[in-house]
Amino acid sequence: MPLDPDFESAIRRFMTEGVRFNSFLGIQIRDLDLGFARMAIPFREELMGDPLRPALHGGVISALMDVVGGTALLTQLAPGERLSTVDLRIDYLRPAGKVELVSEGTVLRVGGRVGVVRIQTFSGPERIHVAEGTGVYQLKRNRGSDHPEVED
Repeated sequence: MPLDPDFESAIRRFMTEGVRFNSFLGIQIRDLDLGFARMAIPFREELMGDPLRPALHGGVISALMDVVGGTALLTQLAPGERLSTVDLRIDYLRPAGKVELVSEGTVLRVGGRVGVVRIQTFSGPERIHVAEGTGVYQLKRNRGSDHPEVED
């Protein structure tokens, strides 16, 4: 289901320009839909963790996964509502080499106070599966708003 264009634009602006860390990492939003986000980080030498393998730093992978999970969840919140990470569980499956990193987040559940997102991360044009995980986020809802479509 497509997002309201103004809401999508606001999310894109906030996540790529408003959050300076995302900008520093070079995070790019590729796709946004209701309950879904796909984001990428182009390869840069500064992001390497183990130059002998070579492999991207695990912190870069986890940061992208956290951002994509939160962004996917933002698409299902009302404008002005916020979230924060409670738990991020990641399984690193194989090293991500000197190629672009792409993460996809799909919302599994949105409650009144908590949201859960499944996140998968791939490297390169072959989409080699390098990590997967689950993000749990605390939701900060607008006061007095009624969310009949969600339950606790």
